[in-house]
Amino acid sequence: MNERLDTQHWVAAYLRRCSVAAIPAYVRFRGDGARGSVILKIVHPPMAVCRVLIEITDPEGRAGWMVAGHDGGSEVEAEAYIERARKRDPDIWVIEIEDRLDRHPLDGRLVAAR
Repeated sequence: MNERLDTQHWVAAYLRRCSVAAIPAYVRFRGDGARGSVILKIVHPPMAVCRVLIEITDPEGRAGWMVAGHDGGSEVEAEAYIERARKRDPDIWVIEIEDRLDRHPLDGRLVAAR
């Protein structure tokens, strides 16, 4: 059995980790509290670029993150991706992180898109 923390509790813990590290982060959209998936929109203001990471599970059941779309794209591209994802699945949570130092703590590994 896969023991997974409810999304609302994971989000609360993630936001606390960001707060402790002085990384500005907030919930843009709330999804299903129990099983909603998570999208991280990471904004790096000095470079005027965004990265969108989507929550994934690898074949062995381990949590990870994958870059969605073009890595280092514009905020317009990031917003368009998020809007399409929310239309497909209204249970998605979106967390926005805006950090000049491009910090964003992740649980699991970052997987390159294919």
